[in-house]
Amino acid sequence: MESTKQDIIRGGQFLVKETNCEDVFTPEDFNEEQRMMKDAVTEFVDRELWPNKPRFEAKDYALTESCMQKAAEMGFLSISVPEEYGGMGMGFVDTMLVCDYISGATGSFSTAYGAHTGIGTMPILLYGTEEQKQKYVPKLASGEWFGSYCLTEPGAGSDANSGKTTATLSEDGKSYKINGQKMWISNAGFCSLMIVFARIEDDKYITGFIVEYDPENPNGITMGEEEHKLGIRASSTRQVFFNDTVVPVENMLSERGNGFKIAMNALNVGRIKLAAACLDAQRRTITESVKYANERIQFKTPISSFGAMRQKIAEMATNCWVGEAASYRAAKNIEDRIEIRKAEGKDTHQEAELKGVEEYAIECSILKVAVSEFIQHCTDEGIQIFGGMGFSEDTPIESAWRDARISRIYEGTNEINRMLCVGMLIKKAMKGHVDVLGPAMAVKDELMSIPSFESPDYSALFSEEKNIIKNLKKLFLMVAGATLQKYGEDIDKHQQLMLAASDILIQIYLAESAILRAEKMANKDGEDKAKEQIAMAKLNLFHAIDVIETAGKHSIISISTGDEQRMMLMGLKRYIKYVNMPNIIELRNVIADKVITENKYCF
Repeated sequence: MESTKQDIIRGGQFLVKETNCEDVFTPEDFNEEQRMMKDAVTEFVDRELWPNKPRFEAKDYALTESCMQKAAEMGFLSISVPEEYGGMGMGFVDTMLVCDYISGATGSFSTAYGAHTGIGTMPILLYGTEEQKQKYVPKLASGEWFGSYCLTEPGAGSDANSGKTTATLSEDGKSYKINGQKMWISNAGFCSLMIVFARIEDDKYITGFIVEYDPENPNGITMGEEEHKLGIRASSTRQVFFNDTVVPVENMLSERGNGFKIAMNALNVGRIKLAAACLDAQRRTITESVKYANERIQFKTPISSFGAMRQKIAEMATNCWVGEAASYRAAKNIEDRIEIRKAEGKDTHQEAELKGVEEYAIECSILKVAVSEFIQHCTDEGIQIFGGMGFSEDTPIESAWRDARISRIYEGTNEINRMLCVGMLIKKAMKGHVDVLGPAMAVKDELMSIPSFESPDYSALFSEEKNIIKNLKKLFLMVAGATLQKYGEDIDKHQQLMLAASDILIQIYLAESAILRAEKMANKDGEDKAKEQIAMAKLNLFHAIDVIETAGKHSIISISTGDEQRMMLMGLKRYIKYVNMPNIIELRNVIADKVITENKYCF
């Protein structure tokens, strides 16, 4: 039976609705075409990128550009571009899959690829006129031109709308002159097209422009030297200066003053793609670490047999697997929403795509934060497994650690995204898109009632875990509801409370995604064949409860006193209760045994 619009939960509704495991998409659901695409991308990475890691680390910018050309020849730059503009016209999940597997070898190429296919191309596809799309998108899809995105300025980072770059209309009304400075511009060294944001007169919001760049005829554009960075060393990153750069009026992107909206929606897509781009780097780091641990002999035994190493391997694998579950769940939700809007015939392709991604902006921010932190932890633990060798440039781990660090900063810092996901949920609740008020009131009533002392039947797989997820959602509503009641519209001035609320929200989404993925697999293949996946889902939930308990406690004691505080702390205790708590060491050993035996990340 095909899904209807009503069947697919809206963005943020995971918090107030139950999801059936059969209704989530997981990597195990890749069809034959998607598996072939994954194999083709992996083969390209293993041939062109992985063997050349030392050259990327030596800041070989020409290598990055030539690898982008080769990726273009394979069609990898055109996955999400509609066929009428020279692309493959594939769905959102396919786009995520390619972004995932093409990004694992080196952050230098991953950044170039993401900047070009994402924020370098998507704004034209999503906001451009038909003439703009016909003129520019085929060149970007084919790799004839490479794109870049000029938003950040020395005084405008997280506050993207505060940029000082100006666009002044000419006297004849035929062109704008752009003046200003942009920084941290990926692909600047080899791009032919820039999406540039500038302010017209005293407009409240910035405006987007499509700016062509030809080094032979620079049109007032000059470049700074390549930036020397901690990681992504062969990603071209320069300052760009505009001095009376003439741009025809027909190259305005969308409408005047619409630049901030373009920037924010481009970043929504960028956030979920960034999560995808952090997945295969984890797989490769885990594989390299396990291989080393199996070969490294200390005290006459491989270090992979030591409990301390097994704990690291199990936790690294679990985080990666959970990140996959959540990322592909959200990607399919977005793809389904896009297809529904297109089928209804109310939206053009670009409007359907825009609204589809915008619908799940909360999930995009959650994923950006969670998976970027997973990759940092993974590479850090990878160095620890390698020991002294991990600190050496002779191993691939130290570069992976350096490359990982930027992922918590770009596409909006993790702090900004943490506050965004909570802020967007509140806005959705105010608009009636997510009914948070009703469930929050029900939780308040429940807290006033006497709890049931009956022992539920938890014999079915994940029956207790799913009940805990329900209770963790109630806990979020209790804490967030009390915070909102206390501070109202001023809640955004209380960032520490918003950060704590976001920690709870993020853990709920990840824990539920993991349990649904494992349950779906167990239902299909049997619990024995899914025992490692069941162990990872349970291990992740155990950690989620720890994070949520701490964040909940911090919030409760900061916003309440007296009887209200006592009642909420009792509620906290009730909602995190885990009757049949699993043996954590046993869970880790089940996971580690599999990874160590397979000598690679194998899920």
